[in-house]
Amino acid sequence: MHISEGLLPAPLWLGGYGLTVLITGYSLGRLQRLERDPRRPLPKAALLTAAFFVASSIHLPFPPTSLHLLLNGLMGVLLGVLAYPAILVGLFFQAVAFGHGGLTTLGINAAILGIPALLAGGIFQASRRRLGTGWAAFWAGAAGVVLAALLFYGVVLAALYSEGIPSTSAERLALAGLMAAHLPLAGVEGLFTRWVVLFLQRVQPQLLGEDEKL
Repeated sequence: MHISEGLLPAPLWLGGYGLTVLITGYSLGRLQRLERDPRRPLPKAALLTAAFFVASSIHLPFPPTSLHLLLNGLMGVLLGVLAYPAILVGLFFQAVAFGHGGLTTLGINAAILGIPALLAGGIFQASRRRLGTGWAAFWAGAAGVVLAALLFYGVVLAALYSEGIPSTSAERLALAGLMAAHLPLAGVEGLFTRWVVLFLQRVQPQLLGEDEKL
């Protein structure tokens, strides 16, 4: 789900940086408005950023390829608007340490994973009372993966179009295959998000309480 260096034309990756700057500024500004002490959620954000960073090294076999956990849905559920800057920091360290993605594509990669994280957090909050905490967490975790895959698909097609490269049936088939491979991953992440949220509800319910909503 990481777009590597040199694959995007300058207007796209520059636009990705512009979008990321806007969303990150909005997220941090909203955090300051909603929290009397904006530093209070930072330890939780740091822990989840570390988990997001490590998740890229855990690969799951989905023949003919392998995928790694994203955890963007889980971060959206637990961090709210703080999920976007947390994902941005995690992606930066992934690019520097593992070579996943790149520095020019950091902004667009943050948008591909961060926007679905924010939407997943909204899905969880909107459906929690109607579906229950567990199922709301499941659908939020699954939605984070599906929405990220859709954004990735759209960005790659936009890159091909902007470079004047016609997308052949083989390329579209390869992209569609990659999209299909993320469907079982969405189920896995949904179940994992459900398990983590229900566990926290039992042992640290304040992490999911009204005082933690962002």
